[in-house]
Amino acid sequence: MKARIKITLKNGVLDPQGKAIANALGALGFDGVGDVRQGKYIEVELHDTDRASAEQKLERMCEQLLANTVIENYSYELEGI
Repeated sequence: MKARIKITLKNGVLDPQGKAIANALGALGFDGVGDVRQGKYIEVELHDTDRASAEQKLERMCEQLLANTVIENYSYELEGI
């Protein structure tokens, strides 16, 4: 099964990369762009056949390595079961 993980900065956490993207878009002539927030997208292939077990593994992966839970939120979708 495939997991699609989305990691974003929590509200209130400064996002200098998002600010730089917004500024660059303005400089390129894209009008009407407001606040820009950037994040990470990760795909993981799991060889589990049990959805609950896969979700448990994903939670541990995100909490222990993939996301800095002090400043980031994460969500995921599972495909294949």
